[in-house]
Amino acid sequence: MKICLLPLQIDVRNPRKNLEHVEERLKEASFYQPDLVCLPECTLTGYLYQNDDLREYSETIPGPTVENMAQLAKAYGIYICFGLIEATDSGIYNSAVILDRTGKIALTHRKIHEKPPFLTGNSVSCFNIGSERCGLVLCGDLFNGEVIQRIDRDLSILIVPMARSFDEKSPDAARWNNVERQVYIETVRSIGIPTLFINALETGSDAAAFGGAMVISAQGELQAESPHGTDQLIIWDSE
Repeated sequence: MKICLLPLQIDVRNPRKNLEHVEERLKEASFYQPDLVCLPECTLTGYLYQNDDLREYSETIPGPTVENMAQLAKAYGIYICFGLIEATDSGIYNSAVILDRTGKIALTHRKIHEKPPFLTGNSVSCFNIGSERCGLVLCGDLFNGEVIQRIDRDLSILIVPMARSFDEKSPDAARWNNVERQVYIETVRSIGIPTLFINALETGSDAAAFGGAMVISAQGELQAESPHGTDQLIIWDSE
């Protein structure tokens, strides 16, 4: 299975512009004919957590973003993974969706390791692309012991969309290279599942997500990485 990781540059609170950017990047990625394209956490809005923002930018699943992404999945004949802020009758979730090649929902994940005012999910689900069994968690989920225990160890890959930033200075290449990258590598090694990280590259935010993407093998080997602080795509063959 050929997978494209797109650490999308996101203009925070500008979903229309960000959707146009997704369309541009998918045209770029289509040259490689991927089976699955993975986008970051909160793909079209950036990571938001103030109540006013959540009321304005949250939406249902299915809803407008799912429909727009479904059209793209069908147009390019791909599976597509993306994050969004989900509105429900009971409250707001930080969620991610995977659509199949026909635009149908294959999986929805609600972030478990999340802070109020978000509600939290309680399950980790899987889906299949051919013979490949794929799992999905969001950002901090991967570093929560209870969530880790729920992950199926028979997965072929684990997908982790993110909107990770550093306090004070973000991006921060020195902190990434000297400290944080190794934390990710050691966590994946302890789980023993090939893991894909896709981080947003935010603009218009005080604590901007720092972009980049990477692939870490089940043994904790760094197999591919786009530079910290960039939106450079990665093409990776799971075989």
